[in-house]
Parts: sequence; C-alpha cells; structure tokens
Amino acid sequence: MTGVRLASIGLFLGLGLIWEIWVTISGVSSLLVPAPSAVLAVLWQGLTDGFLWPHIRVTFAETLLGFALGSVIGFAFGVLLSEVDVLRRVLWPYILASQVVPKLALGPIFIVWFGFGLTSIVIITALICFFPLLETTVTGLRSAPADQRDLFRMLGASRLQTLLRLKIPAGLPVILAGVRVSVVLALVGAVVGEFISGGQGLGASIIAAQGMMDTTLMFALFIVITVMGMLFYQLTILAERWLLRRRQTGDEI
Repeated sequence: MTGVRLASIGLFLGLGLIWEIWVTISGVSSLLVPAPSAVLAVLWQGLTDGFLWPHIRVTFAETLLGFALGSVIGFAFGVLLSEVDVLRRVLWPYILASQVVPKLALGPIFIVWFGFGLTSIVIITALICFFPLLETTVTGLRSAPADQRDLFRMLGASRLQTLLRLKIPAGLPVILAGVRVSVVLALVGAVVGEFISGGQGLGASIIAAQGMMDTTLMFALFIVITVMGMLFYQLTILAERWLLRRRQTGDEI
C-alpha cells in the first residue's frame, strides 16, 4: 500500500512539473493557464493573510448542514419506501422526476421562496445528496437474505425488530456507499448554490475571481474545494470502517 501511495504522489508531482515546464516554455498567458507555482503562491497568500478562511468556513458549514438534512430525509424515505411496497410504487416516479430537473435551474425559484444566503444553499445541497442515499437505502434494506428474513418471521419478530436487527445491519455496506457519494455531492451542491445565491463561500469567490479575470485565484480555489472534498470522503471512510467493525464484532450500532 505504501508503494501505491508513493506512486500516486509521484504521479501528481510529475504532472505538476510537466505543467510548470509547459507553461514556462510555451509562454501561454496566465489568464488562460497559470503556472502551478503561481497558483500555490496565491493559495498560500490567501491562507496566511486570512482571506480564504471565512469562505472555507461558510462552504464547510453549508456542506455539513445540507448533507445532514439530505441524508436524514433520504434515509428516512428509503426505509419508508422499502417497508411499504405500495408507497414505493406510487411515489417512486415522482421522486425520480424530481431528480431529473437540474438543481441549478431550481436555484432562482429557491431564491424567490427562501431568499439569498444560507437557507437556499442548504436546500439545494440537501436535494442533490438526498437521492443517492435514498436509492442505496432501499437497495440495502431489500438485500437481506431471504432465509434470514424467513427465520425472523418464524421466530415471531416484529417488522421493527426485523428492520433494526436484520435489514439495516445487512444493508449497511450498501447504505454507507450512498453516504460516501452523498458527502461528495453535498460539497458540489454547496458550491453550485453559492454560484447562484451566495455572497460568501468558495463558490461565490470563484464567481468573483471570474469577474476579475483572475484565473490563478480560480485555480487556487479549485484546489481548496478538492482538498475539502477528499477530507469529507476520508472522514466517511473512517466512519464506515468503525461502523462495519462494530457490526462484525456484534456490538450494537
């Protein structure tokens, strides 16, 4: 594993070096493609002088709030639709149709309803990360082995006991896969929401940098967003390992 990580880091550094050399040799304008050294210099300056931190905190908060809201609703609806088959058949076309509409197109409507700022962005973020967790929850809960469901039924277990003791533990790996997808999409949703209605945040900063034709700052902001996304993803990986370890040892989740 160490060798793989070293190879990955080496590839990253190699691509950065090739990028730097190409920009220097070709003489391409920094307005089009800035050099990695210039991007890192702007990023370092933004972190050290405190310019970026308020925007990072805003996007961080919006991502967590939207992810929490979307995940709770997605999981709850997933359990409901998995347990009530008639309800799933009735509501599924409408849920699917709601996901086909681009969330960027819904932004102006949310601004009219909820105004500019945090509320609209959190709702956009929640809508984006809602569906993956709903889908994986339904799939995970319905993946419990049939023989084990029959055993629970023979032992007289209630639907709630079967759900808590069998279906959720059995479907946990699939559900957690949806959590991993949702947390990344939550960051995307927060940034997209800031494009539309944010006065602060990394997405709003990208729009401001675009208005000033500051491509170097835009690339620096892309790096910050990428690092944040990887951090969120790794945190969900750690939480997933902890939950699955407790499941394997028979501890209560």
